[in-house]
Amino acid sequence: MLQTQDNTKILSNWTSKSPAFLLTALPGFQAVHGWISIPFCCVYAIALSGNSMILSIVITQCNLHEPMYYLLSMLSATDLGLTVSTMSTTLGVLWFDAREITLDACIIQMFFLHGFTFMESGVLMAMAFDRYVAICNPLRYTTILTNSRIIQMGLLMILRTVVLILPLLLLLKPVIFCRMNVLSHSYCYHPDVIKLACSDTRTNSICGLVDLVFTTGIDIPCIILSYILIIHSVLNIASPVERYKVFSTCLSHIGAVAVFYIPMIILSFVHRYGWSFPKVVHSMMANVYLLLPPVLNPIIYSVKTKQIRKAVLSLLLAK
Repeated sequence: MLQTQDNTKILSNWTSKSPAFLLTALPGFQAVHGWISIPFCCVYAIALSGNSMILSIVITQCNLHEPMYYLLSMLSATDLGLTVSTMSTTLGVLWFDAREITLDACIIQMFFLHGFTFMESGVLMAMAFDRYVAICNPLRYTTILTNSRIIQMGLLMILRTVVLILPLLLLLKPVIFCRMNVLSHSYCYHPDVIKLACSDTRTNSICGLVDLVFTTGIDIPCIILSYILIIHSVLNIASPVERYKVFSTCLSHIGAVAVFYIPMIILSFVHRYGWSFPKVVHSMMANVYLLLPPVLNPIIYSVKTKQIRKAVLSLLLAK
């Protein structure tokens, strides 16, 4: 009788409209979570310190008050947001085995997680436009990319993010979950959550597809078009030395685009077609997708951008 009551209670929890989800760090490695947390802490520390340094340098150095560096500071801000939005749950699972998370908390985390992801995609597109104007229309650079226009671009990115992400997340509230709600990652990721639903999720899938079209579906073609125009302009330069010099100004941005979009595309394929993959592959790709850009972007821009490199060195030597 008692066993029947327990089973009924568990089934009631599973079919609740406000269920609890269980987060997963690295499946099969629960016994060594304490050791695994050490590299995670190092990675989070690098991401937080690197992006905070870029932000503080751009804000305090007057010679960096230019459109390119304003956009770089926006990229660092979104990377900080991505890092902070997942750090608490990931370290909570690794340190304290705090795996349970409610649907409402999951929705809040997804708002910031996917919101900063959408914004980072928009910032990378804006940075591609910045490189296009700087190389193809250098004489009009200061008149096209004014401070007010940079602010307008930032506000448009925020508006696009809010308009797209709110319906996507609000549509999760009526969804019924009727299986053991074990997530594949140490944070809430919309495709991962929606897979656990047992009610009709066609509206959610359509909304997710619309969001994808209006973010990466627009941003990636715009970035590619910008670089096609840049390459065409660079090839018209007679001197190979000048070609290299001009094109080298784009290397940092190309690196940032690669470390953001390549893991995202791989993770999407893993979620859609990787049913036979071990669960640890899903979890590792999810962590790479979110941690790689915040960690590598400050390093890429510090190494490849002379002004940022000099400012970082002067700051470190001063300390």
